[in-house]
Amino acid sequence: LPAAVLLKDTKLMDVKLGQLGSWLAMRDFTPGGIMGAMRRGYSRYYNKYINVRKGGLGGISMLLAGYIVLSYMWSYSHVKHDRRRKYH
Repeated sequence: LPAAVLLKDTKLMDVKLGQLGSWLAMRDFTPGGIMGAMRRGYSRYYNKYINVRKGGLGGISMLLAGYIVLSYMWSYSHVKHDRRRKYH
């Protein structure tokens, strides 16, 4: 039998939908906690996709795709406004 894991230590992918509210309530949303989560996420990404022996284009292409999506989201209101404008 697998050992019982505390809800606080459970990964987001392993949390059931009914437990999501209490799992979020246990998270640390202070600036230090958010920076720590970002640091851990960057470290995981870097070690999985960038710092490897035989690297490929996977990690760099994900960064590029993320940048494209973010820049589109930031400029969406301007793009939406110009969408129906006629150029003549």
